[in-house]
Amino acid sequence: MFVFRHGGRRAIASTLSFHPRTSTLAKRCYASRIDVPFTPPPVPVIDQCPSPTCQCRESPPGLDIEREQDLNGSMPTYAEQVLISTGRSNWPSKIDEDEGEDSALVRQLRKNLLRDGKYSDPYHNIMLTNSSIPPTELPSHHNKEATPPPASAFLLPSFQYVPTIPTDPPAVEDFIKAFVLPAKLHQTHNTLSRAQQNILLRQPDRQKQFPGARSINEILILICGHGNRDARCGTLGPILQAEFEDKLQRQNIAILREPPVAEAEIVDTAVEGYVPTARVGLISHIGGHKWAGNVIVYIPPSFQRNSLAGKGIWYGRVGPEHVEGIVGKTVLDGKVIKELFRGGIDGEREVIRL
Repeated sequence: MFVFRHGGRRAIASTLSFHPRTSTLAKRCYASRIDVPFTPPPVPVIDQCPSPTCQCRESPPGLDIEREQDLNGSMPTYAEQVLISTGRSNWPSKIDEDEGEDSALVRQLRKNLLRDGKYSDPYHNIMLTNSSIPPTELPSHHNKEATPPPASAFLLPSFQYVPTIPTDPPAVEDFIKAFVLPAKLHQTHNTLSRAQQNILLRQPDRQKQFPGARSINEILILICGHGNRDARCGTLGPILQAEFEDKLQRQNIAILREPPVAEAEIVDTAVEGYVPTARVGLISHIGGHKWAGNVIVYIPPSFQRNSLAGKGIWYGRVGPEHVEGIVGKTVLDGKVIKELFRGGIDGEREVIRL
């Protein structure tokens, strides 16, 4: 700076001629171009949801939906979602405060898995969610008056269904050890004793205590419809549920409304003529009511030709006008719609961001 002020270019040349080291350094002061390698997105992506090609339901007027914030990354981080089948959607604002018999499982899970619970693990967060999907029906020989009815639950992204879960405390702990805990601990837990590590590790041998537990082969469309928590989701959820059922059936995807059976045959989705099936359910609070409708799409691993097989994709600000596009582009084509994308999770519990 000094030499530019006192003598211009000649002064610079004169000064540098007496300082060879400075001259060498000056020649190296040019900025070099750094090529940042292009990192492709972890999943196929389209920027916007296609406009509907057929008539769809109307969104209710007057819903206060936030439209400015970038949705990408707004999904809460979790390792497993335990989706409890209740067959209804009129849950109280906090589902663990429900006094009904079908809430016994969520109360026990919360006690054991969430903060300060016996099996709490900050590196393996568990999301507890109620669903309107009906539970597996009890066998005729079950004495309903003798014991509380067992519960049913989906585990995602493990893509497992457990039709019969006794809700007494010891049995719920067995369920946690068999299905919910991680198969491998985070490296931070290496400082724990072997006994402490064993408490937090999954014990798959216990799964045989739960007859009928099986892999999921149907598509799951989960829509927040928790009206007692937030009126926006309570209003929009049932409309989206009906719209998804309609648009899925238009694509020859059969809608499953009956309770899952206790024992199911193994389904080969690769056989010629296989007809895909789907369940569309309302679920309790998952965060982000201001972005209603909130939708999670789980594509089972058996859909091997779909790029999103084994993954869960979260969308926000979904209206009826988006449903046809989600069915066509995400469910069928395996592509994420960027403008609606909140986040995702894969089978390795890795979070998907764009």
